[in-house]
Amino acid sequence: MTETSPQIQASPPPQGEPLQETVPLTAEHLLINRRPEPTGGWRRLVWQVSGGRITPAESTAELERRTLIAQAQTPVASGHHRIAVMSLKGGVGKTTTTVALGNTLASLRGDRVIAIDANPDRGTLGLKVKSETAATIRTMLAEAPHIMRYADARAFTSQSPARLEVLASDSDPAVSEAFDADDYRTVAGLIERYYSICITDCGTGLLHGAMGATLELADQIVLVSLVAVDGASSAAATLDWLTAHGHSDLVRNAIVVLNAVEPKSDVDVGLLERHFAARCRSVIRVPYDPHLKEGAEVDLVRLRPTTRGAYLRLAAAAGQAFGQRQDRSR
Repeated sequence: MTETSPQIQASPPPQGEPLQETVPLTAEHLLINRRPEPTGGWRRLVWQVSGGRITPAESTAELERRTLIAQAQTPVASGHHRIAVMSLKGGVGKTTTTVALGNTLASLRGDRVIAIDANPDRGTLGLKVKSETAATIRTMLAEAPHIMRYADARAFTSQSPARLEVLASDSDPAVSEAFDADDYRTVAGLIERYYSICITDCGTGLLHGAMGATLELADQIVLVSLVAVDGASSAAATLDWLTAHGHSDLVRNAIVVLNAVEPKSDVDVGLLERHFAARCRSVIRVPYDPHLKEGAEVDLVRLRPTTRGAYLRLAAAAGQAFGQRQDRSR
């Protein structure tokens, strides 16, 4: 008769006593000195002098940056997420915000991010990246029945160094055609097949043909305002209009970008921030940056650190909504 080894069983905790918290058996907890390599400052100097053996604890700013990056990298629970970037007033940096947000998200994520120009007039989104094709959103519409895979869609886009793809509109208003709600729905349906995140650069009006479909399909909006009296008034009026026309959910979940296009201003930015924070989910201040003032291609590397930080906060704020499962039947 063979003897079997006794089974070792963990004794349950005495009745009434709480379970003790266990440490997760992950590399971050079990391996010594697995802190990320410092990117700069005295922490990196210590790390280099010690040959990588000593990694000082991260500062509060670095921990915050890691948190923001994690939020921007939130997986898209519904498979596809639509962000509409809008403003009632022109010249506020709406298109620049679209590309900067898209570049930031694309540089941090592993999935596909695209920005599309839904401006019914001459859109400038295509000027913000180096052009790789003469194709436009109108060309994609014409070829829609033949787009069967990602490579087919990619033929109509240009890609930035940060991996953001851009679907431009016609740059010549003399040859451009009206872009209506049905057109936008068709393009949005194509984009949804191949991209996780679509950022729409809207026109400046609220009543043009494509805007109705843009708002109907949007999962969240980014409202861009100048740090100026007239810009703030226009942004507030936009929120009022959206609320009055059945888009109160978008208003509550909106992100307001307070865009400084001049080095100095006498406007009380704190007061503006408090006003919009009371109405919307998040408010992001974007400081003046000479690179953005050029009005050319948006290169994250050429931005000042404070400006890159502002767009990271914008990407993180947008990412906080990615984990929500949206109704894709719209």
